[in-house]
Amino acid sequence: MGLDDLVNSGKDLFEQNKDKIDGLLHSEQAEQVSDSLLEKGADVAKKIAPDQFDGAIDGVRGTIDGAVGNE
Repeated sequence: MGLDDLVNSGKDLFEQNKDKIDGLLHSEQAEQVSDSLLEKGADVAKKIAPDQFDGAIDGVRGTIDGAVGNE
């Protein structure tokens, strides 16, 4: 089985389970996990980056948070 076969198998698996995956990504559990991870990631980024980037970091965090979970 070559790389193309693996990629195609992954695509097929995704297509067959698209509704389940979407449901999981927009669940309460995904919201809780993503909020925790995003908050920790944003805190680390703010410690490393100069203060002038805090707004941009918060914006990226908000965009990602809107795509995962149910809030």
